[in-house]
Amino acid sequence: MKIRPILIFAFSCFYAIRSFGQTNSDTTNKPAIPVESVLSLPGMAGPLTPNPSPIKFGDIYVSGVVSGLAQFQNNVTKGDKAAQTDISNGQLFIQKNSGLIQFFAEVGAYSQPDIGVPYLRSSLSPPEFYGVVPQAYLEIAPINNFSVMIGKLPAFMGAEYTFSFQNLNIQRGLLWDQSNSINRGIQLNYTTGPVVFAFSYNDGFYSNKYNWLSGTVTYTINNSNTFTLIGAGSLSRTNISTTATPLYQDNEQGYNIIYTYTSGSFTVEPYLQYTEVPKAALLNTTQNASTFGAALLVKYAVPHSGFSFPVRVEYINSTGSAARGAPNLIYGQGSNAWSATFTPTYQYKRVFVRAELSYVKAGNTTNGYAFGPLHNDNSQSRALIETGFIF
Repeated sequence: MKIRPILIFAFSCFYAIRSFGQTNSDTTNKPAIPVESVLSLPGMAGPLTPNPSPIKFGDIYVSGVVSGLAQFQNNVTKGDKAAQTDISNGQLFIQKNSGLIQFFAEVGAYSQPDIGVPYLRSSLSPPEFYGVVPQAYLEIAPINNFSVMIGKLPAFMGAEYTFSFQNLNIQRGLLWDQSNSINRGIQLNYTTGPVVFAFSYNDGFYSNKYNWLSGTVTYTINNSNTFTLIGAGSLSRTNISTTATPLYQDNEQGYNIIYTYTSGSFTVEPYLQYTEVPKAALLNTTQNASTFGAALLVKYAVPHSGFSFPVRVEYINSTGSAARGAPNLIYGQGSNAWSATFTPTYQYKRVFVRAELSYVKAGNTTNGYAFGPLHNDNSQSRALIETGFIF
């Protein structure tokens, strides 16, 4: 898939749909509906904001995002590039979010920029990961506080979303590498007062083997404070290994504690993560291995300016010994790493541009598992710029 055809397709879809929607929409001067009451999907942590007036056909909404990026890095891993440009998102979102029967579908091209790992281009990412329809599910909501979802669902683990436009930073972080993004399965949602429960039976890291249970509990203390607990993991061992299904992580148990504080221009989100991969003959391992990570995400939005300044700092440590047969979960058995990412962002109406500087420093690495052409460098710096529009 070439870049130019994707851009032509995305722009053509946007203008065709917008023109049709304007011709058939209600032309009376109604007040704008708040964004949060119109589009709840896809989830967006900011600083980017969705279109407050998405295209509407009856009770079906159509929105989307088109964006591209340029990336520069040192200590380039073999097969990656020191400098490259690519489409980061070229997606349409179609959803019905009211009534007994609801649905959401995400269609298009995407890359998944991620610090500390080689970049996979948008022409390769869909076939290697989740296809050109990365998310699509049906939701049945018989009552206001209970629903059932089935299909290709966003996974629970971690505090970051799958695609760049959804997150505070362009690239996802070190902790995200241990958590799954999208899985296939069934999910139950129940809300009682300020507490939201969600439980899922799914295929973990997109393995197509349904042996994972996941659960999350979110308690909204007040308008400024939210507390979330997440637990997920495999019920049995599998030896499936693909780009979308890393062998060891697909056999793990994982837990998160996430706290979110929002007040005025500030958002502060610290979280902890623990994962463990048990030893198993099927995995050819003879020692358990685990990771423990901590991250802090902070965003300051300059009032009435369109500018915001997200920052993320992380640390992750792994256990296990190669000599004792433990799996490698980071940059070699027993390795660790920390990172810092800064992403100044500007959004004017639906158009956005953001730059990013990131640095990763790994410790106790194993030659062959780190950075650089020989995989033995212990750090990597990157500079990115991403621009696009949300419609």
